[in-house]
Amino acid sequence: MPANARPNIILIMADQLAAHALSLYGNTVCKTPNLERLAASGTVFENAYSNNPLCVPSRASMLTGLLSPDIGVFDNANELPSSVPTMAHYLRHSGYWTELCGKMHFIGPDQEHGFNQRTVTDVYPANFQWISDWQAGPAFVPSGTALNGVVEAGPCIRTMQEDYDDEVEHAAIQSLYDRAREPDHQPFFQIISFTSPHTPFTVSQEYWDRYDAHDIDEPSVGTLPFEALDYHSKALFFAHGRHRHKVTQAHLMAARHAYYGMISYIDDKVGRILDTLEKTGQRDNTAVFFVSDHGEMLGERGMWFKQAFWEWSAHVPFIASVPGVKGGGRCDKVVSLVDLLPTFLDLAGADHPDLAGQSVLPLMSAISAPWLDVAISDYLAIGPCVPCRMLRKGRFKLIYTHGHPPLLYDLNADPHERANLATDPQFADVLADLQALALTDWDPEALARRVLTSQQQRKVIKSTPGAAPQWDFIARTGDEARFVRAQGVDATKGRLRLPPVPEVPADWPELDKETVTDLIAGRRRLDEFLT
Repeated sequence: MPANARPNIILIMADQLAAHALSLYGNTVCKTPNLERLAASGTVFENAYSNNPLCVPSRASMLTGLLSPDIGVFDNANELPSSVPTMAHYLRHSGYWTELCGKMHFIGPDQEHGFNQRTVTDVYPANFQWISDWQAGPAFVPSGTALNGVVEAGPCIRTMQEDYDDEVEHAAIQSLYDRAREPDHQPFFQIISFTSPHTPFTVSQEYWDRYDAHDIDEPSVGTLPFEALDYHSKALFFAHGRHRHKVTQAHLMAARHAYYGMISYIDDKVGRILDTLEKTGQRDNTAVFFVSDHGEMLGERGMWFKQAFWEWSAHVPFIASVPGVKGGGRCDKVVSLVDLLPTFLDLAGADHPDLAGQSVLPLMSAISAPWLDVAISDYLAIGPCVPCRMLRKGRFKLIYTHGHPPLLYDLNADPHERANLATDPQFADVLADLQALALTDWDPEALARRVLTSQQQRKVIKSTPGAAPQWDFIARTGDEARFVRAQGVDATKGRLRLPPVPEVPADWPELDKETVTDLIAGRRRLDEFLT
């Protein structure tokens, strides 16, 4: 296919943006006119999933088109092997110029993974600092993330994340001008990756003021009793620090208010990117995709952050606008982020290697073609400390936590996931079918051994005496001190918030590993400690 017949491809990414927070997915509060504008020229995929509800594994899976266990990326301190090709490698073979602009959280010495150009320092560290440790138990959190980002939520003058995302926007738009000036108009592939609306839930006053506090909605599912939680959710209760900070109703509503403001902040950036494409005459030959790496629980079920398979954590926005394809469409087929790479290869007119996903172009064009209607998501990091897998097939969703009872939901009849059908005899065949699919070429016992070995090997490297290796990609002098590095997520982002606010101390003391284990197993009651 000649270069001028292939569209440019732009992938815009948000961080920790739940599909359910967007009007395009039924939310009645959040204001996103530019995402709606993008959808009007494209297709909204209603049932799209992250292949791992955690940053590094999700992004590695998306870039390679392979599931995270198959490339050995288990947590936020695993390197993507340089021997595994990414979107950038494949598209360069097809004649594309490729650029990464913004966050990708690569771990290890390879900080480019095939891209011709990388323009912005990464917001997070590239070393083995955040290794999960299953031997330390469910409450172990290597990144310094707790509920401070929730209980300190509110408006401010400026956040570190806004510093970062403004740089990403500037670099991305400048690159679009540069591409427009090129005489040969080589097709380009550009990832524009923002760090908002990731916690902490703080946003500049302008975006806070776009919402009236009285309009902020409460969670669809309120806080569930600890004793009623499944094992995975109980483990995340401690991994997320819910045994340390008490989240009040005021905290809850302020966090949701700020989160919606942060999404509007990203939406404005999407609008300016689209404006630039239109002004430079590139919009008609550019395919634009918008996704997030995973969602955010945002107080649903009393939970926060990600790392769960509930819809607010695992279900992601997926909007695709492709030249020549009629806009305003909606597709209810099950898709996931690994479907992006085969889609891009279709747009480039390239052959497909053996990948985990399928091209969504036939779904956008209403072309009759076989579709698996399946999404798989894995989780192998902090909290449960066992292999976990979600499988969505059609209307049904299986949550498999190794060594614990399965969960099964009919999302058409039960979108809020309240009625577990796994013990209902009427759904025994459905459960058996989904479990068989989930376990195909996936051995949880062998996988657990691989994860534990990986953790131990990386801990040896991390603890080696002497100067630690410096793998961070630094786009400009001084960036190594401007973003999150050794100090941890909450501490760094809190310190750089303007004006600074006092750190909210924990309401309850830490619990040791044995106590946490007893609480999860039901041998002790939580109210003995949280009074």
